[in-house]
Amino acid sequence: MELRDIEIFLALAEELHFGRTAERLHVTPSRVSQAIKKAERRVGGPLFERTSRTVRLTPAGGRLYQTLQPAYRQIIDGIEEAAAAHEVPGALTLGSMGPEGWQIREIVDRFRARHPAVRLVHRELNAVDPLTPLRSGEIDVAHLWLPVREPDITVGPITHTSPIVVVMATGHPYADRESLSLEDYGDLTFMAHRSPIPASMEEAFQPFRTPSGRLIARGPAVSDWEDQLKAVSAGQAVAAATAEAAGFYPRPDLVYIPVRDAPPIRWAFAWHTPNPNPLVRALAGAVDTHDDNA
Repeated sequence: MELRDIEIFLALAEELHFGRTAERLHVTPSRVSQAIKKAERRVGGPLFERTSRTVRLTPAGGRLYQTLQPAYRQIIDGIEEAAAAHEVPGALTLGSMGPEGWQIREIVDRFRARHPAVRLVHRELNAVDPLTPLRSGEIDVAHLWLPVREPDITVGPITHTSPIVVVMATGHPYADRESLSLEDYGDLTFMAHRSPIPASMEEAFQPFRTPSGRLIARGPAVSDWEDQLKAVSAGQAVAAATAEAAGFYPRPDLVYIPVRDAPPIRWAFAWHTPNPNPLVRALAGAVDTHDDNA
């Protein structure tokens, strides 16, 4: 198996979804299928069980994943170490959002250890306008939630996932609930954004319709996270956030309600594809794709 085919197999074993695997590796779904068929011919049997709804590893596929993943990681680490030995000092600017910067601390520490001569500048990224700083060159890498399907943005491996909560004022009629469902969104008013967030990214947190098709209302337009919290505390709207936000932004006038049927938010490093800085991909290479949190 070629290294690229191994990478595709490992990514599919982690994603268990052909479309997400293709999106993650910036290849077509047919390229993923071709690589898996080639690998299955090589081993003489199926590596995945496929139905119209699910993809699962077979026992043989699971064993192959356990064998190949650490070997692949060792190869990539060796290449990066060899590159680091010839590396000249440089700088890299990373943007992340609130608690997600804490979530990636081990990855950042791993990058610093591998590239001690590099000056890493870690800045706060506005969740209401996360792509503009990438495109302007203000930052080199952004830590973003998925999906990001912009043709000029490259997405690296997933760093971790986060459950979704809804933030609301303590006086809201739903504030005493133990959890919400996506269908409950039809009874709520969410924020609008004063920025060109792609619809697919906005929908990951705030869908436009409930599962039954009801429209989900949008209320006041906000320009940053603090604006959202102020509007929420005033009872003007609610906001969707990651579960870790509850620990970072505790306030006596707010509650954080879990959404029991919302798919978790996936996070990854992303960069403007034309960016020539080699340290961009070195940071993405510091992600441990075998981490249970990823």
